[in-house]
Amino acid sequence: MSHTLNAEGFEVLIAHNGEEGLKKALEEKPDLILLDIIMPVMDGLTVLKKLREDERGKNIPVVALTNLGDIKTVSEVLAHGASDYLIKSEWKLDDLVRKVKEKAK
Repeated sequence: MSHTLNAEGFEVLIAHNGEEGLKKALEEKPDLILLDIIMPVMDGLTVLKKLREDERGKNIPVVALTNLGDIKTVSEVLAHGASDYLIKSEWKLDDLVRKVKEKAK
């Protein structure tokens, strides 16, 4: 997906686990974060909570992009400040690129 977003003019930062993602987010302060919920080292919900507790990350738009669709997880992620919640299997790559463009305005 990063190649597609790069081709659309977005600079993409990639993290291989939640801890690395949180660190990059707080250092780089991106315009938008696509956040998975199930990640090694630190899960996405914990990343989101820690991001919102930090002055540098509290206003960065976050779109959860995950395979988890249970109402409890969705509710908790949205309650902690995610601007959207997308279930991977329901979104095609082109649709996701359009959503990123919409949210990154």
